[in-house]
Amino acid sequence: MKKLLPITLLLVLAWSPPVFAQQTWPSHITLRTATQVELSSDSLVNRGHPTIISFWATWCKPCNKELDALSELYDEWREETGVRIYAIAVDDSRSQADVVPHANGRGWPFDVLLDSNQELMRALHIFAVPYTLLLDGQGTIVYQHNSYKDGDEDELLEQIKKLAASPNPQ
Repeated sequence: MKKLLPITLLLVLAWSPPVFAQQTWPSHITLRTATQVELSSDSLVNRGHPTIISFWATWCKPCNKELDALSELYDEWREETGVRIYAIAVDDSRSQADVVPHANGRGWPFDVLLDSNQELMRALHIFAVPYTLLLDGQGTIVYQHNSYKDGDEDELLEQIKKLAASPNPQ
């Protein structure tokens, strides 16, 4: 029995989902802007400043609540920290045409991008929305959060402030 325990533990660890560790933002995945212009995912890194990436869908009520909350705070946060927000829609081809009118109707001031094949989402092993990532100024993912409840934006701001207070320049 004692011999089985280490082997069992190794198998469990090998087949368990990875525990979050800081990872670099994937580059060279093609996204589209609201006007269908292609851009590479590595262009989203806000060199020297934090970047918030929010994966969402038009049909997702918690996604809309989170992005509405971030919308209200964006100008203040951007002025204070230089943060940039990207809302990446993962709607499929049936609802993709609704993304831009939906975002415009809500008055979101940040860039809305399309990951219609969910290639970026898959590369990051994200399986549900809303899903929010915080990147440091070098493109390292330093914080992630799944789902949304009122007040989650306060934790996100605390994480941004930690980046600003970090002794390592971004």
